Amino acid sequence: MQDLLAFTIVGIVSGSIYAIAASGLVVTYTTSGVFNFAHGAIGMVAAFLYWQVKVDWGWGTWPALILVLGVFAPLFGLFIERVLMRPLAGKPTGVSLVVTVGLLVLLYGIASRVWPGTETRRVAEFLQDTRFQVAGVSVSAHQVIVLVVTVAVAAGLRLVLFRSRAGVAMRAVVDNPELAILNGALPERVSQLAWVLGSVMASLAGVLIAPGRSYNHLFLTLLVVNGYAAAILGRLRSLPLTFVGALLLGTGEAYLIGYSQRFSFGEGVLGTNGVLAELLPVLPTVFLFAVIVALPQTRLQVAKLAGGRVLRVPAMPQTLWRGACFVAMAALATALLSPTQLFNASTGLVVAMVMLSLVVLVGYSGQISLCQFTFVGIGASVMGKFFGSGSLLGLVAATLAAAAFGALVALPALRLRDIYLALATVAFALFGERLLFDHPKVFDRGATLSFERPALLGIDLENGKALFIFLAACFAAMAVLVLAVRRGPLGRRLAAMNDSPAACVTLGLNLIGTKVTVFALSAGMAGFAGALFGMLRTSVSANDFVLLVSLNTFLLAMIGGITTVTGALIGGMALPLLDTDLQGLFIGAGAILISRLPNGFAGVLYGLPARLRRPPGLGEPRLGGDTTAPVTPPLPERVPA
Repeated sequence: MQDLLAFTIVGIVSGSIYAIAASGLVVTYTTSGVFNFAHGAIGMVAAFLYWQVKVDWGWGTWPALILVLGVFAPLFGLFIERVLMRPLAGKPTGVSLVVTVGLLVLLYGIASRVWPGTETRRVAEFLQDTRFQVAGVSVSAHQVIVLVVTVAVAAGLRLVLFRSRAGVAMRAVVDNPELAILNGALPERVSQLAWVLGSVMASLAGVLIAPGRSYNHLFLTLLVVNGYAAAILGRLRSLPLTFVGALLLGTGEAYLIGYSQRFSFGEGVLGTNGVLAELLPVLPTVFLFAVIVALPQTRLQVAKLAGGRVLRVPAMPQTLWRGACFVAMAALATALLSPTQLFNASTGLVVAMVMLSLVVLVGYSGQISLCQFTFVGIGASVMGKFFGSGSLLGLVAATLAAAAFGALVALPALRLRDIYLALATVAFALFGERLLFDHPKVFDRGATLSFERPALLGIDLENGKALFIFLAACFAAMAVLVLAVRRGPLGRRLAAMNDSPAACVTLGLNLIGTKVTVFALSAGMAGFAGALFGMLRTSVSANDFVLLVSLNTFLLAMIGGITTVTGALIGGMALPLLDTDLQGLFIGAGAILISRLPNGFAGVLYGLPARLRRPPGLGEPRLGGDTTAPVTPPLPERVPA
């Protein structure tokens, strides 16, 4: 009985911290309509800043807390609202998603530079020498403080939202913004207050969970995934349900940790660990995915106005001719590039193929995916485990295996869009990272899979130049496939679905089959690229397929232009050029800056000739006929060509 009580207390404490983080998400979302994917990164930066002030600079606990929670967190919340979020008013959900994911990557990059992971950092718990006895169970003062703070946060939010003018204005703006403005409410002030509260609660969660453990950038950043799960249970609206979800998740984790070491319920799904031991690392992601799948269907959307233009899709003869020219240019480039440059360029081509899979899924159909490198890892795992020497059969098997997982991930997409779909793909990416790729049957924690470069179709891929030409041919073939899809019946269905799902249903189009098809096609393309990735690298590990890599790939595709083949090539070739230590800074900042451009750098390049030809003083030229096609904002509401 004492064990049960001890586990329950630990679980309630953990759940309380999750509740604080999740309530910040809910307050921000309900008042601004923006789901802040960078919420956990804000808490991570606050935790490191607290360590910096308290441990490295030697400040006292109270001055450190005042600086972090009373100065940094509110000011940072104001900065996010004024500089990043206010200009997005009226923009599609996809734009704010790109900005907040970019902010997450940017903050992660900054923290990794300022506080390198090579140093071990710890902060003592509050009143660490003080303990209490509760029914024979020892409870630390830190745990009591966490519970008291959580109750205070819950009571404070209740008072702010229901007993203050600011809270009434916040709820009024959510219910009816136009009527609230007519009655004197200021939406900008309401949004500022919401972002300040969200930033403070994210920082508070980071400060509370970090003491007593070694600081880890990724762990603290992804702490918010537990908050995601709790917030989704409350449908991003209900704070009481959010707190309930957080406490359920916290106690569930505590029971699994405690009882998985004492009881065995048979082997796990992958064959070596017990069921409870396998479930523990992925409990929050399984909980999140299950809640999302159980949500009722979202309302079908109607068409929205387009925001830009792209060049028309070339005909098949043109596509084939351009693909042949691309391969010929790659062959000529091998005489000019050093072995290191060849390897980097080859890496860029493989990543560009992954981005082509995003062009089909995100650019054409408007379905969001933040787990694309998980499919890459599945393809690489199948090739490395069963076809280590490399073969055409291995490429086919890798493609089919990834496509099967893609069809599984499509389940939430059948009924949900935008934020919920993005969260479902995040959950799948973490499931792959924490279980599939970290399991003894696959990579065995730090181990690698080895590959050989075989001779395919008479080409000896051991030669770096031959491999580069082969990868260029694969990219060209995949680009031809992508453009053929865009021109064909599937592409027209994707365009219609992305433009107006409601109209598609009215006309009798099968949205379920279309969504499953596009997810499976996109995942299969990523799995194919994963097999090539393993052959290029000759060895891969679980760290090559973590969530952060998927986020970086998604953002780079947005920067290059996720609606075009050219954009995928730009994004893929840019990745090897970025310094590893500065990737997060460049990618995060670039995504925030480019988020307002509908088609990334590719769109800018396509628009240069028209701008150069336009006489000074004239506006945008009217491009019509078969030369242009309407396109959408970054996560399009209208499918681009």
